[in-house]
Amino acid sequence: MGKLSHFDREGRARMVDVGAKPSTRRVAVATARVVMKSETLRRIMDKKMEKGDVLGVARVAGIMAAKRTGEVIPLCHPLSIDSIEIGFRADVEHSEVRIETRVKSTGKTGVEMEALVATAASALTIYDMCKAVDRGMTMQGIRLLEKTGGKTGDWRSP
Repeated sequence: MGKLSHFDREGRARMVDVGAKPSTRRVAVATARVVMKSETLRRIMDKKMEKGDVLGVARVAGIMAAKRTGEVIPLCHPLSIDSIEIGFRADVEHSEVRIETRVKSTGKTGVEMEALVATAASALTIYDMCKAVDRGMTMQGIRLLEKTGGKTGDWRSP
């Protein structure tokens, strides 16, 4: 197991100094699922939810959240993000919306947290826009699928 870089020698939380690190291309991909009643999924797909285009609003919410990750996660650096792509796939068989977020940056630190925060915010927005008809929705499996770039190199979920 690697060293926990967000703690100093005395165990106090700290923001890591990335000043001497070279800028490299960074990419992170995260995913989640929002499980719901089949009728809720149908209404999302048919754009019949009273609050409007659920997935369109969830995409914008995810993009906004990724850009503000450094304000919500205490030890994250504010980053310049090159691109954020958020895709949704309706899975009728499992009555869920699958979310996949890809964040790209050229910088001194990774974008894993930005991808995860964007994915979580997208899932929460789906819940918020549909809760009037389905309070039992669950957000599941928020996780990193892969990351590339940086000192530790590439990683993919097994």
